[in-house]
Amino acid sequence: MSAAGGESLAAIFRRLIASTGPISLMHYMGEANARYYASRDPLGSAGDFVTAPEISQMFGELIGLWLADMWINAGREETVHYVELGPGRGTLARDALRAAKRYGLEPSIHLVEASTALRDVQLATVPGAQWHHDLSTIPAYGPVLVVANEFLDALPVRQLVKTPDGWRERMVVPDGDRFVCVAGPQPMDPAVPESRRDAPEGTIYELCPGAAATVYEVAGRLKEQGGAALFIDYGHDVPGDGSTLQAVRAHLKVDPFVNPGEADLTAHVDFAALAPIAQSRGVRWIGTAPQGRWLRELGIEARAAALAQAAPEHAAALHAAKDRLIGEGQMGLLFKVMGLAAPNWPGGAGFVG
Repeated sequence: MSAAGGESLAAIFRRLIASTGPISLMHYMGEANARYYASRDPLGSAGDFVTAPEISQMFGELIGLWLADMWINAGREETVHYVELGPGRGTLARDALRAAKRYGLEPSIHLVEASTALRDVQLATVPGAQWHHDLSTIPAYGPVLVVANEFLDALPVRQLVKTPDGWRERMVVPDGDRFVCVAGPQPMDPAVPESRRDAPEGTIYELCPGAAATVYEVAGRLKEQGGAALFIDYGHDVPGDGSTLQAVRAHLKVDPFVNPGEADLTAHVDFAALAPIAQSRGVRWIGTAPQGRWLRELGIEARAAALAQAAPEHAAALHAAKDRLIGEGQMGLLFKVMGLAAPNWPGGAGFVG
């Protein structure tokens, strides 16, 4: 759904709904984020949000060391590909590949990015990278080292609500200056896991078909080609109910149902649902760990201390960045790291205990 003559997405939605009826929340979120990401670089202090790679180089460096460790222990196969989904400004790729190179890992670089605005930034940050619209054009030979940081959370979610008449999909309709969700008319009980169908009235079950499809496809690549993958995002590793949809603009939470296409819409990633999907392809689920614990296991505290000793004038900023990445009240507990590996690849650091 493209804008004509700069028409707002809200106006397009209103006209569409008036003509054909309510649209699904998944449709609403998908179109809103497509408009949002196509038109801007949303990252950094001048944008709408900051991701972990922009907070500190330590984040990308430790990911690079993890990938290098996996590759070395798997036998150092020379034809190997670094694949990043939603690489932002390319900061993570730059830092990870710089760290990995110290241990002999110099993979070909493949960035899966749909945003033209962000591709322009990545071009300067990661020279030599190849760009792809999706995973289908990634080389089909040689191990893949896949990283997806804050990628799954932006994929559109589907929400089902328990009504007196059973489960129904949540649909979007206009309500004054904003949009609201209402229960659709079609029975959706088969889409809800049998163990959760008897939930109380008003319960919302949220699922993300795009996240499931992405993990399924990555797992298939690992099974066929070898390699490992890290999915890093905010979310939960035990099943839960309720809507987690939120919107951020200018580093503040805003109403996701006002001005669609002008804010970043995200939802918590259900890691509990994704691990079995990966395992269904025959790959190894190494584990899902809180980001703070995972980074501590990889040595972020020692790395911060070493950097601070080398540059005392930056010590306070380095420790503040470290605390933001691993603090339980900041990113350390809410963000999770899920590791996957090919059947014949080793287990990875950070997923013990």
